Amino acid sequence: MAEYWDLYDTNRQPLGRTHRRGVPLEMGTFHVVVSVWTVNQDNKLLVTLRSAEKELYPNLWENTSGSVISGETSREAALRELKEETGIEASDEELQFLGTARKAASFVDIYLVKKHLDSEAITLQEGETTAYRWVTLAQLEQMSQEERLAFPVAFRFEQFRSVFRNFLA
Repeated sequence: MAEYWDLYDTNRQPLGRTHRRGVPLEMGTFHVVVSVWTVNQDNKLLVTLRSAEKELYPNLWENTSGSVISGETSREAALRELKEETGIEASDEELQFLGTARKAASFVDIYLVKKHLDSEAITLQEGETTAYRWVTLAQLEQMSQEERLAFPVAFRFEQFRSVFRNFLA
């Protein structure tokens, strides 16, 4: 089934039209992506290993992320992606907005969810990810330096490093 995204201009104003995923975006148009960082009771961040079958960034670590589907809010997409990719259910109140990073063709809304989770709480989405681990901020920084994070994740992490440091302090 085809996935459609709402389109926005450079100021994130709706253009009133949609775009089919997989088709190159028209110059000057943007869609919204969500990026969710999950923190457990030990102040560790959840990362998942991208499947070897993925076209982009196979076998690299990432956090939960995905595109906002047409008609969906950014917050709704963040909660949906978290459930789909990890099995973690969170409420809107548990979702903390950290900010937005602008990329060439998207606005990436960054969220953080802090929850008490049992190790059995994680259910990986087949075809998307093959493993998960909980890492400290220092371990995540090391993974980034060693280029073991998917590029978009490493890029967004660098932009929000001080926010993470303050939140996890």
